[in-house]
Amino acid sequence: MTQMNTKTWIAVVRLIPALMATVALLFALPTHAAVPGIKGPSFSLSAEANFISQPDGSMVYSWGYGCLNTPSGGFLPSTLDTTPAAQCPNMQIPGPTLIVTEGDSVTVTLTNNLPVAAGNTSILFPGFQVTATGSGPNGLLTKEAAHGGTVTYTFTATTPGTRSYYSGTQGDLQIEMGLYGAIIVLPSSVPSGCRSVGATLADGQTDYRLAASAYDHPATCYDREYLFQFSEMDPKIHRQAEEQVSANAVCTQPSGCLNVVTENYHPAYYMINGRSMPDDMDPNYAVEYPHQPYNGNPHMHPGELVLLRIIGQGRWQHPFHEHGNHVRILARDGNLILANETATTPHLAGPLLFTTTTTPGLAMDGIFYWTGRGLNWDVYGHAAGGVYTDTAFPSYLGKPVVCTADANGYYTADPGAPNYYEWCPDHNKALEKAPFGQVGSGGPVTLPDANILTNGAWYGGSPYLGPDATVRATGPTGSTPPSGTIANPPTSEAGFAFMWHSHNEREITTNNIFPGGMMMMMLVDPQAFLIDETL
Repeated sequence: MTQMNTKTWIAVVRLIPALMATVALLFALPTHAAVPGIKGPSFSLSAEANFISQPDGSMVYSWGYGCLNTPSGGFLPSTLDTTPAAQCPNMQIPGPTLIVTEGDSVTVTLTNNLPVAAGNTSILFPGFQVTATGSGPNGLLTKEAAHGGTVTYTFTATTPGTRSYYSGTQGDLQIEMGLYGAIIVLPSSVPSGCRSVGATLADGQTDYRLAASAYDHPATCYDREYLFQFSEMDPKIHRQAEEQVSANAVCTQPSGCLNVVTENYHPAYYMINGRSMPDDMDPNYAVEYPHQPYNGNPHMHPGELVLLRIIGQGRWQHPFHEHGNHVRILARDGNLILANETATTPHLAGPLLFTTTTTPGLAMDGIFYWTGRGLNWDVYGHAAGGVYTDTAFPSYLGKPVVCTADANGYYTADPGAPNYYEWCPDHNKALEKAPFGQVGSGGPVTLPDANILTNGAWYGGSPYLGPDATVRATGPTGSTPPSGTIANPPTSEAGFAFMWHSHNEREITTNNIFPGGMMMMMLVDPQAFLIDETL
């Protein structure tokens, strides 16, 4: 994969503080998210109405799915089983993420608790052969649940992968109102070479994966995962629905009593997992978002293979750009992209994407990683011939810094080392031409003025990765300490912040105010920082 060069990285470092300084007070403490959801194979969902919030203070009338009963397999992550908000007691947007295993016979029972004026509703599960039963009427696409009624959908989870589910009734209105969600099918076996799901990752930190691999293929192993669902909202449609529901409290028409105009379509809100930036970086199940439980704040360590599960919900195409590297696509809509060959295990043949562009209903799985390869300077800030000084790794203190390259050029012999997965050809190379701290001279660039570089909530206090490098950079011989750093603490996290955002400019606004919408920060954290994905 093509990595960022020095010039590009410095440009990103300079851009992020300048942008984020304008909104520093909006950010909460750093939080993380894996793929929270509910475990099957049996689910009981309710379609209901309520309000969701936006960063501009608006409360938007919406419809969503919630849980009527405890799912048969419980809740994920398991450490949140006792958290009431994690048990989807109310409707939510997106709907609960349904997690099942390949080969499961999946049953989803839907109860229509929408206002009577909304009429019938239903759920589609694209990619599966679904049998629908119940007393409700047969709709255009599937059996529907009348107001107060239920319908049951049954199918076999035949293949692994990430897919969407959404209303099959009046899609231009009901999907817009929030009736959509994700279903994840985990592979039934562990492919050769993939590490089984267990208590820890290779570097000793906690393993939060749902499975050892994304698919039944050895090239789909991964170390960490995140789910992103992109959608948009036109508040005029939601206001019409709210007003007409109120005006039609008594409705005897089976198809409902709403006549909401859904064209022309002019969204004002653009969301990731039901929230707009900066709300999408607050914790999962934060009390201020009772109907928007899922966040979108990816964190990773250098070298980790990060599985991105991406779904385009709503009506528009969304070109999302993951700064720091391209994304290697594994599959679309649960279908692995394989080379046309006769090998027993065909090679993956998915594209390498600069933007993961989703069309409505499209789901894709891809691998992202960041290593610092090709920057031509030592991102860990090691002094030539130096020793480990990272206080977070006491067993290494005072020992010589080691970077013995593996067959691919990385230091992977010791997963517990502070510089695990360092790109060894750049080891001991200084960044700056006029050095500070303990790093030797001779680097390819001169750093910007520290008073400019250190502004911003996401700046870790150093151009180097990790709290130890930050301490050296902000010491008596270094630059000024960072000001306003509340999201990337220089003494603990001190990661590299990359902005992930839509490449459609209007989609990084909230009601035409920048910044907002489909935007988040991804942090590459040092090995010293524990990424807790139970939050």
